Amino acid sequence: MILWLCLCWGFSPVSAGQPDSELMARYLEEQLLADYSIVEQVARRVPRQAKFLQRLETRPRMSEFHVRSTIISRYAFTTVSCTMVNSGSEAREAVFEMQIPAAAFISNFTMSIGNKTYYGEVTGKEKKNSSDDKERHKKPPSPTEGRENGYETFKASIFIPRKMQARFILHYEELLQRRLGKYEYTVSIRPQQLVGRLRVEVNILENSGIVSLEVPPLRNSKQRGNGKAEGDVSPPPSTVIGHTKTLAKVTFNPSVVEQTRIARNGILGDFIIRYDVNRELSVGDVQILNGYFVHYFAPTDLPPLPKNVVFVLDSSASMVGTKLKQTKEALFTILQDLRPEDHFNIIGFSNRIKVWQQDRLVPVTPNNIRDAKKYIHNMSPTGGTNINGALQTGAKLLNDYIAQNDIDARSVSLIIFLTDGRPTVGETQSSKILSNTKDAIRDKFCLFTIGIGNDVDHKLLERMALENCGMTRLFQEDEDAASHLKGFYDEIGTPLLSDIRVDYPEEDVEQVTQNFFPNYFNGSEIIIAGKLINRTSDKLHVEVTASNSKKYILLKTDVAIDLPSRNDIRGVPGLEDGKGDNNYIERAWSYLTIKELLNSRLKSDDSQEKDNLMEKAKSMALAYNFVTPFTVLKMKEAGLHSEPPQEEFISPSTDGIGEKVQSLQGHKAPPGIRREQDKQRIKISKTSADGDPHFVIDFPASKFSVCFNIDGEPGDILRLVSDHEESGVTVNGQLIGAPAPPNGHKKHRTYFSTITILSNKPERSYLEITPRRVILDDGERLVLSCGRSAVVRSRSLEVSISAYSNITVTIRDSISFVILIHHYKKPAPYQRNHLGFYISNSKGLSSDSHGLLGQFLNHEVKLLQESLNTHRQEVGQNQTEALKANPTNTLKVKGRLVPVVWKQRRIYNGQQEVDCWFAKNNADKLIDGSYKDYLASHPFDTGTSFGTINSL
Repeated sequence: MILWLCLCWGFSPVSAGQPDSELMARYLEEQLLADYSIVEQVARRVPRQAKFLQRLETRPRMSEFHVRSTIISRYAFTTVSCTMVNSGSEAREAVFEMQIPAAAFISNFTMSIGNKTYYGEVTGKEKKNSSDDKERHKKPPSPTEGRENGYETFKASIFIPRKMQARFILHYEELLQRRLGKYEYTVSIRPQQLVGRLRVEVNILENSGIVSLEVPPLRNSKQRGNGKAEGDVSPPPSTVIGHTKTLAKVTFNPSVVEQTRIARNGILGDFIIRYDVNRELSVGDVQILNGYFVHYFAPTDLPPLPKNVVFVLDSSASMVGTKLKQTKEALFTILQDLRPEDHFNIIGFSNRIKVWQQDRLVPVTPNNIRDAKKYIHNMSPTGGTNINGALQTGAKLLNDYIAQNDIDARSVSLIIFLTDGRPTVGETQSSKILSNTKDAIRDKFCLFTIGIGNDVDHKLLERMALENCGMTRLFQEDEDAASHLKGFYDEIGTPLLSDIRVDYPEEDVEQVTQNFFPNYFNGSEIIIAGKLINRTSDKLHVEVTASNSKKYILLKTDVAIDLPSRNDIRGVPGLEDGKGDNNYIERAWSYLTIKELLNSRLKSDDSQEKDNLMEKAKSMALAYNFVTPFTVLKMKEAGLHSEPPQEEFISPSTDGIGEKVQSLQGHKAPPGIRREQDKQRIKISKTSADGDPHFVIDFPASKFSVCFNIDGEPGDILRLVSDHEESGVTVNGQLIGAPAPPNGHKKHRTYFSTITILSNKPERSYLEITPRRVILDDGERLVLSCGRSAVVRSRSLEVSISAYSNITVTIRDSISFVILIHHYKKPAPYQRNHLGFYISNSKGLSSDSHGLLGQFLNHEVKLLQESLNTHRQEVGQNQTEALKANPTNTLKVKGRLVPVVWKQRRIYNGQQEVDCWFAKNNADKLIDGSYKDYLASHPFDTGTSFGTINSL
């Protein structure tokens, strides 16, 4: 056939060294571009070859397929515009199909033919739909036909008169979900024919900053659900990517020739954009606009929690062949990814239920992994599908293990359930299976369900997961199940936090979406949205509490609320839709709220409650013009002489508004909002090392203080407290250098850039503190920002961060240190961001503690007056004031005589003056040995005597 067509055109199958497909595509492109000119579509002679193609093609041709999307802070507005031309001599039906993400909501749809326009109106669904409403010349759009994994097909058709064209414009919105550390935005490009003008344009605005932006090759339906396909290296041809720190623009504009090279049938595949945003070590990103807020929480640098996992695998007869083979392959990889602290077991089920290790979960060891792989390898498909029995067995196994073993209270327990069919053995009624499963799990752990193939009861799997704090995934039979299963496990395989709760003051917010989450998995994101009650307030207080392995974490901050006039973007070109406020944060809130109402209704067994939830969801969907299961899109004629619809009227554009929208992001609370309150709560002594560094030792019994300086070298690590043998505590401070002030006597200044606190009782742990961050490591590493308030508690340690101010470290409730943060907005050349170290409570330190500060904590000194005849007289406490004017005085320390002078010193960030006796020459004779004896070899040196070096 191809050879015959080539002869008709006067070409040979291979001409001038080029493939026939490319020549045909070029010819077709020229004809399409000429034939689809709107101005000349009627009065134009069509070449004979093109007429021949028209006779072969009876359906209208697609002259234009244009997708434009704007993503603002993860919320995506997408507009699809499609123009179809009927070049034939009689009316023909044009069918517009578009696959959209199942999680998206359609917000508008318009069709036009000539001077007639039909617009979509979202209305509530009625119980009975009359067929009389259908008009003969058009079919109403259906947003749910042809459901595919994660996608639904929107379909609309209309008859186009001869020599005329029709235009379809579809709008939909979605909130992008973060998976495996990336947001993924997908546009389905399946026009099912070559298109003369095909263009996809995606604009992204992320005020936090865009990172790791990538555009992989087009993905076909069999690859859907994967992370990255093999050979995933370069964008599709004709893709142009440009971005700044916060803005990105990606276009895909293939010619007909390039389309032909990808797919002759016009089914090109999915155009995908993946990216992530910059994240701070904090409570997350809180954005506020026009009385609404959205809170994105995705912490990083957290250690994984231990897992107790039971794999429940369908081995019924229907799993025979590729499905079971791919399941086994995926499980082999998953088992290899389990961590040493995890415990696991495997259940295979058909009409019989087989447990690999009876009545227990086994630790992850090389031998157990090897034996588990053997067990999986020997699984053979047979019998029916006893879903209820398998879940009951898995739940009992996990419940018994939790009850009978001393497991970590904050470990994460879960069941991963996989099946390819419906229940056929045992209990087969879905409602009963759901009830039994919920009763067996009792909110003690989560259930994650996976369905393979077209025969699964996806509603049953979805509801089982929803009711038991899990997630569900459905895969088609012809898809790569192994990579799907591995990808799904990767999403839930690394739990970082459990029992996460996000709180805002009740008097400040209302209608807040879900704010408690049983687990947070690495690479995902927690999203909360709500409305502000008091719109005149200048801040919103946010607190996040969670568990992390053996630690309790409290993060808190105040988010500044900008004035509404600064955040109002309704007047910006491209952001008007003719319906009023175009607040993307408000739409994200409504999107999340409707989703939660739908899920709540799905989980409910009470008919009255289900009706109430349905009415709430319907009411909100109508208010925001969303097509949901309870609303429908009805087409109405706009009038005989209406203007053709414009695709840009609803999709926001980022052109020229980068700076404008950047002010929408929630800012850090200005220093001082809560700082003074935090400082008032802190009780610290004068005993400290701060500034250049200046040391102060307070002797309450003697009612005076002693001070000295240490003029070390940049890079020196000074041992401040050393009690490693007794209390197990060591504190080291590392110096950083700075030029000396002009006309000063010093060659340079030194400050503490890092404070390291080490403890080995009752368990090993260390803290590394800098002016920017705190690293806590007790076998699991946790990184916190000094710019956000937070509290972390473990069995014997508490770390409390007051944003921009100080860090309090409490060990076993009997030892407390306070580290002040000195941060300069505009530092002078001789200033450096640095730390001050203060001892608040030393009761838990032993009498043998040492270090530059530690050696004085359990000793007293005496003040002597040295007269001209060298007769020394011991001075009583009430005579101290009379000695201040004497230029030469002496301290008696451990039998040593130390000459001192009277000085005043500022401490507590310069807020208080201290009168003290000052010892010169790097505290010569005041301290044991010389200051060089207190130099540590590294920040984690726990040496307890001069010349001795130990490590934690």
